[in-house]
Amino acid sequence: MKKLLIIPFLFFSFSVIGQQLPQFTQYMFNQYAFNPAYAGLNKYWEATTVNRYQWLGVTDAPRTFTLSAHGPLKNEKVALGGYVYTDVVGPTRRIGFQASFTYHLKLTENLNMSFGLSGGFNEWLLDADKITTYHPNDFYFSNGLLKSFEPDAKFGFYLYHPDWYFGASIGQMFHNKVSFLETQTSSESYMEDHFYFNGGYKFRIGDDWGIEPTAMLKMGLPAPVKFDLGVRGIYKETVWLGIGWRSNDAVNAIIGYKYKDMLTIGYAYDLTITKLKNFNTGSHEIMLGVKFGKTGGQNTNKPSLE
Repeated sequence: MKKLLIIPFLFFSFSVIGQQLPQFTQYMFNQYAFNPAYAGLNKYWEATTVNRYQWLGVTDAPRTFTLSAHGPLKNEKVALGGYVYTDVVGPTRRIGFQASFTYHLKLTENLNMSFGLSGGFNEWLLDADKITTYHPNDFYFSNGLLKSFEPDAKFGFYLYHPDWYFGASIGQMFHNKVSFLETQTSSESYMEDHFYFNGGYKFRIGDDWGIEPTAMLKMGLPAPVKFDLGVRGIYKETVWLGIGWRSNDAVNAIIGYKYKDMLTIGYAYDLTITKLKNFNTGSHEIMLGVKFGKTGGQNTNKPSLE
């Protein structure tokens, strides 16, 4: 379905109206996606994929797919990882890849810190065939699929203890311009720095139950700051239910199951609380995690109710 010219330009100039990077409800299971310092917290490799379908009922609403894998080397202070994703909104598609290096430091008997740096690229794609312009023969939109290819990088640190964790990271560090044509001499579209701060605390209730409150702060200035709050109840470190709230956006519920400490499955549903609720039936997010390649014993300094 063809779109008016204003639609993609609203999208590409959304540094003034919204964040440029995708958001996740199950961020506590997908921390490597926004913080490379998370890599290698366990003594095994782990791969995680997330599929998010946002605002069902809205034509050409965002759809996001991510796949990441990371783990320690024989020197368990060092970890490597990689991350690929695609984010589709209307006639636009963003594809990215990054590889990371992470180093872990032992601060005290129970407290550790890690630092991570990742680098890669982003490619923006704009399908001009899906756009109806005011002038039928508009030169800029007569070339079919338009592309913009730019380098990208993230940096973060992660502080973790058996009972709690806190991380901070910055994405889109190069602050690149987005331009699709060689003849384009200027652009108002920049990849703004994005800052992430997240943490959680693990409370044990007897031998079988645990409660984990989590929080995340996302800043992509000059876009509005986003704040996520959530809590989940965990039974025997195997099954969990949770609820959450995202500022100026949605309330959500999550459910998950871990099979033999090898396979993790999670589902989240977001219910919009803004005026957009009149036009969609909510957002769905599916998460799948697999652990493999164990290199040693369990990391006892890692938060234990994951």
